[in-house]
Amino acid sequence: LTEGNYTAITQHCWDYFVDLMKNVMTSELCEWKVISRPYSELQRCLEDWAERLDYNYPNALAEQYIFQSHHLYFHNCTLEHPVYFDPPEDVLLAMIIAPICLIPFLVTLVIWRSKDGKAQA
Repeated sequence: LTEGNYTAITQHCWDYFVDLMKNVMTSELCEWKVISRPYSELQRCLEDWAERLDYNYPNALAEQYIFQSHHLYFHNCTLEHPVYFDPPEDVLLAMIIAPICLIPFLVTLVIWRSKDGKAQA
């Protein structure tokens, strides 16, 4: 029963969000100060009703509406500052191991060169 109630209520949350987004011009869709209120209202509505109905949050239905909002309204927005991700694990491992392997080689080279220099003096 709770899931059915939550499904019906989340549809109202979505309808309210869509209604709020009608006031946002296309050129403003990527401006956080403009879209933060409707977006926050959607998120708050989904979360509050889940809490009231003692339903888990986040949940698949709420996430579906959040993804739907991004797909319909914010898919053309790009970040001004790129987000950097960790490199793949094999690349990261190579970046860690390469300097560690170089250290013994460099120490050996320094010792060998310093012995070589003493022998000539």
